[in-house]
Amino acid sequence: MKKQIKTGMILLAEPFMLDPNFKRAAVLLVDHGEDGSIGFVLNRESDVRVDELVDEFPEFDAPVFVGGPVGRDTVHYLHRKGDLLEGSDEVVSGVYWGGDYEKLKFLIRQGLILPHDIRFFVGYSGWSENQLDEELVNGSWVTARMDANYLFQSSPDVLWSKVMDNKGNAFSVIADMDEEAKYN
Repeated sequence: MKKQIKTGMILLAEPFMLDPNFKRAAVLLVDHGEDGSIGFVLNRESDVRVDELVDEFPEFDAPVFVGGPVGRDTVHYLHRKGDLLEGSDEVVSGVYWGGDYEKLKFLIRQGLILPHDIRFFVGYSGWSENQLDEELVNGSWVTARMDANYLFQSSPDVLWSKVMDNKGNAFSVIADMDEEAKYN
């Protein structure tokens, strides 16, 4: 049976996924269509600040996350200031993708966008036409509803478990499983 997926959903890596790019990953799907899908891993925080990574960026104490294995020479941002940042695309209620880059820097300089309002990503996760559908059928991903609090209020190191637990039932048991399989 084909699972319904759409922009704005979270993809949770199945608990024993071996791909190091997606082990225990929580990926927000920001675009899903006939040509493929794009998302950002929400729980892979780096030790680099955005103002250290991007030339001529205002001093800004916001970490950069590794959005995925594709396009690691690109920087993207998700934020909650779509009312201030023209050109933003609403992904799900309270979460926007992109927007006017020069205006972003201006809003940061003016203190109208603060570190808790935005997340920066190096690279992204991408799937070609039908690839994500096939991975879902094969059980690589568990889908979940996105909540803006996952992005802006949750600690990245517990996000996968938190979203899995919020699904309830058997998923709560999965959320508590150790990352490494152990045998008696």
